[in-house]
Amino acid sequence: MKKIGFLSFGHWADDRGSQVRSASDVLLQSIDLAVAAEQMGVDGAYYRVHHYARQLASPFPLLAAVGARTTSIEIGTGVIDMRYENPLYMVEDAGSADLISGERLQLGISRGSPEQVIDGWKHFGYQPAEGESPSDMARRHTEVFLRMLDGEGFAQPNPRPMFPNPPGLLRLEPQSPGLKERIWWGAGSNATAIWAAQLGMNLQSSTLKDDETGEPFHIQQAKQIRAYREAWKEAGHARSPRVSVSRSIFALTNDQDRMYFGNGSKDQDQIGFIDQTRSVFGRGYADEPDRLIEQLRRDEAIAEADTLLLTVPNMLGVDYNVHVLESILTHVAPALGWR
Repeated sequence: MKKIGFLSFGHWADDRGSQVRSASDVLLQSIDLAVAAEQMGVDGAYYRVHHYARQLASPFPLLAAVGARTTSIEIGTGVIDMRYENPLYMVEDAGSADLISGERLQLGISRGSPEQVIDGWKHFGYQPAEGESPSDMARRHTEVFLRMLDGEGFAQPNPRPMFPNPPGLLRLEPQSPGLKERIWWGAGSNATAIWAAQLGMNLQSSTLKDDETGEPFHIQQAKQIRAYREAWKEAGHARSPRVSVSRSIFALTNDQDRMYFGNGSKDQDQIGFIDQTRSVFGRGYADEPDRLIEQLRRDEAIAEADTLLLTVPNMLGVDYNVHVLESILTHVAPALGWR
């Protein structure tokens, strides 16, 4: 059994063929897709976060709205770029959204990916400390965020407050006590996966990672997951961790599917460079259900993960994306033992 969720990149564009013409469209359709996904038995609704782009940006209003419209589906991000975040304010936002949803948030956070502008976090008021890289700053923000989620008091109360205070140092409010166990780190390398395990975060492994061995992507990703789990065991955490991978997977069941995804253009890994680091981008999967099942059986990282996030073409609209998800749940997941 696997948990199966969708991951929306949240694009919008006023272009021919787009069913998502505005920021309003993408926000409202993101909520509608989560509602429909829950009704068909999908386990998670996850959203990408990008700044300076015609995509979903500030996640917490959307997460809270999805939480208010649904009752059981997990609601998450993949990922929030911690270079841009005030970790204390984020505790308040995340706690509020988690409580609205009935404690269903699964927050993916990370150092983030290259953005649309140069050093965009500077415009948000953040600057690496002396000797820090932007990645170091993201990890520092993360460590502060995790400490604040513990709910310990740290701020000296005003001796003449407007409202009565509880005794002792004050903490951030509202707190959602179980949220810390539902924080995930999006790791692009084996080293950051191990670091996430040491801090007690779950692991999100996406469709790209540092090319550390030259092996096929799914093999490198499976090794990353095993290294993460070993580090988790060595850290002595009491609970079992969760691990997700994301994939573009399309079951070709009608002519529309074949028109959109039947050209085989993404059926091989790709090599590229991100911030001067050689990276491997995992292949997509699109085929008739029987052949698709056989291909997916050979993906070692999917086999290692307990959660699979299906990237969806959100600009094709809610109805088509419901069809995409339903095709996987009906024609693929049962044969692979995911359902």
